[in-house]
Formats: sequence, structure tokens, C-alpha cells
Amino acid sequence: MDEELERFKSEIDPREYAASQGYELSRKDSWAGSAVMRHPNGDKIAIKRDTDSHWVFYSFKSDASGTIIDLVKHLHGCSLGAARKELRTFMGLPKPALPPYPPLVKVVKDRIRVERAYARMETALRHPYLESERGIPRELLASRRFAGQVRIDSRGNAIFPHFDADGLSGFEIKNRDFTGFSTGGAKGIWTSHAEPADNRIAFCESAIDALSLAVVSPEERTRYASIGGRPSLAQMKLIRAAAAVMPPGSTVVAAMDADTSGRALAEMIREAVKRAGRPDLRFETQFPKGFKDWNEQLCAKVKSPRRPATEPTVA
Repeated sequence: MDEELERFKSEIDPREYAASQGYELSRKDSWAGSAVMRHPNGDKIAIKRDTDSHWVFYSFKSDASGTIIDLVKHLHGCSLGAARKELRTFMGLPKPALPPYPPLVKVVKDRIRVERAYARMETALRHPYLESERGIPRELLASRRFAGQVRIDSRGNAIFPHFDADGLSGFEIKNRDFTGFSTGGAKGIWTSHAEPADNRIAFCESAIDALSLAVVSPEERTRYASIGGRPSLAQMKLIRAAAAVMPPGSTVVAAMDADTSGRALAEMIREAVKRAGRPDLRFETQFPKGFKDWNEQLCAKVKSPRRPATEPTVA
């Protein structure tokens, strides 16, 4: 083991080094486990703390990624030997007068892969598949409640990001005859935007069902969320947390499919709400009438040629 390289990888905070090279922290793009930094020349990088305590980065503009060593080589186009000299000098100097950075939560490498893939996608203020085959109106996708919560990838898939307490954890993938989830990702919760005046939150089985519910049963003060199927124990905690932060006297709605599985999921949501420690919260169930799910009801309303999705497939 090269002890000097190990020390560089573990002890040098790439945020400080990047700041010394002219990068600035982008707070709106960063979260607990990821710091995004921008350079005046247009370069943009993300920095994380891996589970082995090494700092790692990746570039949004190129395929560059790796440890602080790779960052130096990326920025200066230099050899390993030159990168060593640069970091020896950097460690020997007093720390620059820079704003303190909060600690970053350690993340696994697959999560970095998820974030990198997601960063390359475009925000979908309209989406051909969702509009033409799922009956989702473009006005809804561009609305204040949902704008930015749906993306489109290079294959034209509809992408719905899931978040947990540490940030982006994975994303639902939907397209004609296809349902999947991001490789290396883990289900969290997909949500619409929250508004201070909200007094309801509706949990659905999928993000498309949540969007559909917002059309067939609109409620101006309702937040919408998707659990992406049967929730894990980690997701149950996220559901509980989402309920716990609702304003006083709010209502939590389990708006699941009208079948045996949907009713079982509704009971799981009910249990999560009970454990939120908020006796003021009301719980309701809501099921589509005469249809299996909310999108089927929406498509019947707008006469959209919905096609059945396959069984979940990992993309």
C-alpha cells in the first residue's frame, strides 16, 4: 500500500482543493451526501465521501472521476508524479481562508453511478410518452407542483427520482411496455413539490399514478408521493418522516390500486402514519372507482391509448 497516496485520498477534502482552484459550492445542487461545485469556466464536479473514507469526485462534463489524485490530474492534465508534488505542496500550506464545509455522508459507489446517470438527464416539462399514452397533460408536468420532478433520458424514458435522508437514492423508469428501476439504486420516495399551505399528502404506488390522481381528483393543497411498489423497511421510515412534517391537522391519504395488493399497501401506509407520533393527523384511503389504478381511470377519461407495462425490470 502506498501510504502517501492513502493519506492524500483520506485527508485532503477535495472541496477545499477545488475551491483553491476557483470552484464555488452550488448549494442548490448539493445535498447531505454530495457537494456540487462550479468553476467560472463552466466546469461542474460532484464530490462525495465513499464508504472506505476516501474522498471521490466525478465530472458532469467528461468521464473524469476518482479520488483527489484523479481530480488533480483532471484539472491540470498532469502525471501521477506531478499530482503527488501538487498535493504535497497543498498539504504543507496553511488552509486557505475558505468558508467551512459541512461533513458529507458516506455513500456507496453504486449511488454515485445513480447520481451521475441522473445528472445527464433533462428536466421534462413535457414528455411524449406520458402525454400521448398515459394521458398526463403537459400543463401538469410544467405546473408549480410538479415542474422539475420528472426527467427524460436519452432513450426517451420517463424518469422519476427517489430520495431518502441522504439525497438521491435511485429512480423509477417508465416507458411503453417497460417498468424499471435504476441499476445500483435503492427505492426511497418520489414526491411533488411541497407548499407551506399544504394540508394533505397522497401516497400512490407509482409516480404515474400520483400524476394521474392529481388530474382525476385535483386538490390544490395536496402533496403527492410514490413508493414505487411494496415499500421496504427503509421506505416505511421515509413515509413516517414525510407524514411527521405535515402541518397540524393534515390528512395522509393512501391512494393505492383497487385490488388486494393495493389494499395491503394502504394498511402499511396507515401503520407508518400511526408511528409518526402525530395524533393530530387524519388517515384516509382512496381507490379508483371502476378501474384498477389511477392512470387507467385517467386514460379512460381522456381516451388515451394506454399500453400495459411489463413486470418490473432493472434497467
